Amino acid sequence: MLAKRIIACLDVRDGRVVKGKQFTGLRDAGDPVELALRYRDDGVDEIVVLDVSATLESRLANRRTIEAIAATLDVPLTVGGGVRELDDVARLLNAGADKVAINSAALARPRLLEEAAARFGSQCIVISIDAQRTDDGYAIATHSATRAQARSPISWAREAVGIGAGEVLLTSIDRDGSRSGFDLELVRSACDAVSVPVVASGGASDARSFADALRAGADAALGASIFHNGEATANDVKAVCRDAGLTVRP
Repeated sequence: MLAKRIIACLDVRDGRVVKGKQFTGLRDAGDPVELALRYRDDGVDEIVVLDVSATLESRLANRRTIEAIAATLDVPLTVGGGVRELDDVARLLNAGADKVAINSAALARPRLLEEAAARFGSQCIVISIDAQRTDDGYAIATHSATRAQARSPISWAREAVGIGAGEVLLTSIDRDGSRSGFDLELVRSACDAVSVPVVASGGASDARSFADALRAGADAALGASIFHNGEATANDVKAVCRDAGLTVRP
């Protein structure tokens, strides 16, 4: 059995890590390089860096920030923010990313995923999906959750994987920053729908909530506030996961 992964997320704006609730009310949480180093030392398996204002500002994630973070790390780094074309994927990989997350642009032009997978390999192409509950299920929101899309996140995940994505980063907008636990129904639905790894994001409340998401089928669970606030480390989370019978990396 493959080991489950514990991931720390750095939402970055203007060269600083920020964190809010449901993608709003962002507050400063620290220096991205310093936090990346701390989380690496605390036992994270991977780090995800998302430039949260890049798409809204019609630009690519800040290359200097990515290069600075990548230069300090010896764990995999996923980067997302403002990817609109094939050359953007190349730029982020050249800046030090191991995987590139694509969100809004892939929904607008799904062929981008196919082209990226053909050129760089599906193993480094992540489809990032922000999902929000509706009266009759879930829908997708794009552009940092500012634009609602009449599309099911589960059907989109299935299509995106079918045309090239090698991993799904699934964020519950409703749970983001809420500290109320991952949306396990959403996680289970996505894991049942696709054959590639699913990363659960949004709502990490304590170490046990990570174990809940992993038991629900996620291959990895991602946290931000819980790590930023120093309430738990990745090693703390792994200890709880081991006690729950889950296989995690040393």
